[in-house]
Amino acid sequence: MNLAGKTALVTGSTSGIGLGIAKRLAEAGANLVLNGFGDVDAALATVRAAGGQVRHHPANMASPEEIAELLAFAEREFGALDILVNNAGIQHVAPVDEFPVERWDSILAINLSSVFHTTRLALPGMRRRGWGRIVNIASVHGLVGSTGKAAYVAAKHGVVGLTKVVALETAQEPITCNAICPGWVLTPLVQQQIDERARADGDLERARHDLLAEKQPSLEFVTPEQLGELTLYLCSDAAAQVRGVAWNIDGGWAAR
Repeated sequence: MNLAGKTALVTGSTSGIGLGIAKRLAEAGANLVLNGFGDVDAALATVRAAGGQVRHHPANMASPEEIAELLAFAEREFGALDILVNNAGIQHVAPVDEFPVERWDSILAINLSSVFHTTRLALPGMRRRGWGRIVNIASVHGLVGSTGKAAYVAAKHGVVGLTKVVALETAQEPITCNAICPGWVLTPLVQQQIDERARADGDLERARHDLLAEKQPSLEFVTPEQLGELTLYLCSDAAAQVRGVAWNIDGGWAAR
């Protein structure tokens, strides 16, 4: 897949899943716009090493105004936005009756509403240019539930539903919209959960195994590289009729 001349925006892409996807798209020749916080210089260096031209914009994905600035920045820097990967997300765990209202609001804003805002702003340009790819990084929690994750599960189910609507509204155009639903990926956030478990009994390897065993039958983490390859496939001509799919890549989680 040759993406030379295409521009991709990946939200939440300064580390983890988003950076892995950005790196793979850069390797295929795309220009990249990164978004997010953390070690921005390291993220830029990673994408440059993959061969792509790259810029960064620090938009807060809870702010519609800053999202609009981010999309305008991508168009201004590279003249187009051809590939939109909605990856930004946050998490909080608590029972429904104890869930902080402000956390609910922020999770819905960043994990779901931002996908609406980027999509509505990206579609007109994709239509003018006659080509576009929208890939929403949902979660296996867009397909199944888990206790303590009310806001996250609600948001990710919403992302899957929004994906289907956009796919239907673009069904007769050369624009596709699909969702990827990962299971456990060894991101810094997941590593924190493993470390917390390990502090209880002092065994890091058992903590890792137990975390996977509860949900992911393969007992292996999904990797950012695998998610990058799947994203690249969804950007290809081979996937031109893959529309409105919620593609789980979860080591068998949703098959239980």
